[in-house]
Amino acid sequence: MRDTQHAVTHPASTLLDLPARLRVENLVSHNLGPVSLSLDAGECVCLSGPSGAGKTLLLRAIADLDPHTGQVLLDGVECQHLRAHEWRRRVALLPAESHWWHPSVGEHFMHADAAPVESLGLERGVMAWQVSRLSSGERQRLALLRMLTHQPQMLLLDEVSANLDAENVRRVEALIADYRAQHNAVVLWVSHDMEQIARISTRHCRLADGKMVSA
Repeated sequence: MRDTQHAVTHPASTLLDLPARLRVENLVSHNLGPVSLSLDAGECVCLSGPSGAGKTLLLRAIADLDPHTGQVLLDGVECQHLRAHEWRRRVALLPAESHWWHPSVGEHFMHADAAPVESLGLERGVMAWQVSRLSSGERQRLALLRMLTHQPQMLLLDEVSANLDAENVRRVEALIADYRAQHNAVVLWVSHDMEQIARISTRHCRLADGKMVSA
C-alpha cells in the first residue's frame, strides 16, 4: 500500500545501475527500516531474525500490502508505476497462514485439472474437496501451488514450510527450486530453520529491531 504523502524519491540512475532483478531502496514501514536490499534473478535469499524483528513487515511492504516509503523495483519497474493488482501478481506473498475464499479447492484455480498436485504429495481428487476438509499442511501446500499458477516473478514466502513434516518440507523446497530454475524467479523466504537455510539459500540475511544485520 503506497504512502504517497511521505514517499521518498531517488534518481532513477542510482537504482538501475545494479543488475538486480529486485531492488529495495530505503524502505520504511511502521517500525521497520530503512532497509535496502537487492536480489539477482534466480536467487533464493533466506531471511531470519527474532520475533518482532520486522520480517513479515518487510514482505508485506515489498508486496505493497502495507503503507511504506522508499522504493521497490522489479526488473527496473517501480512498484508505483504498476496497478496494485498487477504488482501483486508479479510479486506474490504467501503468508504463514493461507487465505481461502470459496467452498471448494478447485474454485481457487484457473486450471484445476493442470495443477501438479502430485508433486506435493496430494491426490488428484483434492481439487473436488471442500476447503474445510483440508488439514493446515494441505492448505499451505495447495496455497503455494495456487500462487505458482499465476507465474509470479518474485516469491515472498513467510515460513511456508514451518508446520510441515520432513517429507513435505522437501517436496515444497523441490517445487520452489524447480520454479526458480524454470522462470528465473527471485525468492525471499523467511525461515528459522538453519538446516533448511543451508539447503536452499543462495544468501542469508537477518533482521533485528527492524534493521538488516550480518547473518
